[in-house]
Amino acid sequence: MPGWDSYRAVYGAELRAAAREFVDHGWVVVEQSPTSLLLVTGTALDVLEVPAAWGRQVCAQLRDAGSVVPVAATPTGSWWFPVTPGAVLPAELRDIEGVVLHTAGAAVLAPPSQVPDGWVHWRVAPALTGYRVPAAGLIVHAAVDVVRWRADREPHPGAQRPAGAVAVGMRF
Repeated sequence: MPGWDSYRAVYGAELRAAAREFVDHGWVVVEQSPTSLLLVTGTALDVLEVPAAWGRQVCAQLRDAGSVVPVAATPTGSWWFPVTPGAVLPAELRDIEGVVLHTAGAAVLAPPSQVPDGWVHWRVAPALTGYRVPAAGLIVHAAVDVVRWRADREPHPGAQRPAGAVAVGMRF
């Protein structure tokens, strides 16, 4: 089909342009398939991946502090932040489902990769930050703050609701 071939050609050009831009800024890229790119961690950057709801809260904290950092979103419900290499995931984040620190040669799908569920895309493009990779500590500490904030607001197992929150039926 001519339309499909045209789309594939344009998308291929977009992937090549993104790959070239990453490489021009020192980010190591590997082409996984004709529809996706991988960023390789461990040299120019590592990647902290978190659930999307947490990613939004991390971004809000960073915005409040006046920091703007690159952020990518996946169609599978996670956001990831490029960070300076060499960080270690703190204990507060290690056992949390969906929180992963990709390091030492791990590969992460990079925008504008297409996967069966949709597109990996930038929420904040690295060009907006001059391709500066934020210090890992800045992002990791913001993620830890989100974990603590969420823990303070979630009901503890077995806790009773306050009496004012109990619904009582009325009889007439």
